[in-house]
Amino acid sequence: MPTASAHAAAKYPVGNVGKALENFFNSPDQVAGANDWSCKPGREHPTPVVLTHATFVNQGANWAVLSPMLANEGYCVYAFNYGMAPISVGRVGGMGDIPASAGVLRAFVDKVLARTGAAKVDIVGHSQGGLMPGYYIKRLGGAAKVRTFVGLSPSNHGTTLLGLVELGRQLNLLGFVNEGFKGLGTPALVQQQAGSDFVRDMFADGDTVPGPRYVVIQTRNDLVVTPYTNAFLNGPNATNILIQDQCPRDYVGHVGMFNDGPVLQNVLNVLGRNRPGFRARCTGYGLPV
Repeated sequence: MPTASAHAAAKYPVGNVGKALENFFNSPDQVAGANDWSCKPGREHPTPVVLTHATFVNQGANWAVLSPMLANEGYCVYAFNYGMAPISVGRVGGMGDIPASAGVLRAFVDKVLARTGAAKVDIVGHSQGGLMPGYYIKRLGGAAKVRTFVGLSPSNHGTTLLGLVELGRQLNLLGFVNEGFKGLGTPALVQQQAGSDFVRDMFADGDTVPGPRYVVIQTRNDLVVTPYTNAFLNGPNATNILIQDQCPRDYVGHVGMFNDGPVLQNVLNVLGRNRPGFRARCTGYGLPV
């Protein structure tokens, strides 16, 4: 486990795609830079950062790049796994009921606040990890404990899966498929579909609540959350960033958000100085999937 504090940040090796794949199998419950429970936030970065992974992965894989990057900048960084199902073999997360996963997040945030003495946390989540904390914020009292919530290609308003969800409805097959998902203990795969009961209930009273700052960072090339605009949020405290507005040639896809240079630069800006009109350097593009 890391032993450095935010006052004297160790230089953790920043991972890459290969490291993420290695961590998926060999280090699903740990990632470099995260979960030093002796870390005390410093004056420059007083807000701890909690990372919430995407569907089908774990903290070790999803945060192989961002976690050590943040720790090297002097942040206290924390990550955990959620939504493990009987078929997950301890590695394939984000499968379980989303409200239940939000309850796990609530307990984890409370632990981070108690250990660090901070008043609030920042949350950075990818895909479902950019949706699930929104439930915690809206429904489980998280609004008072979150300063900034950053979603990377979040599945906020659900996905049509390139039209397959609607096709399944028209063919009267979607219910059959969804019952199969539920039988496998993977209700999150149903809840993230566009038009699901979960999505309708989640956003029936608006996209955001007062208090936290919401930031969505999305790619035009998202083939998982479709249409890609379903990731965006409406609200006076919401900012939507389309990465191709800064870097038109960035080919990053949904999965590749975790290792995309412009995306990660935007995360560091949002959590740090939050400079108005920030534009990333167009280099180090992530996976095109």
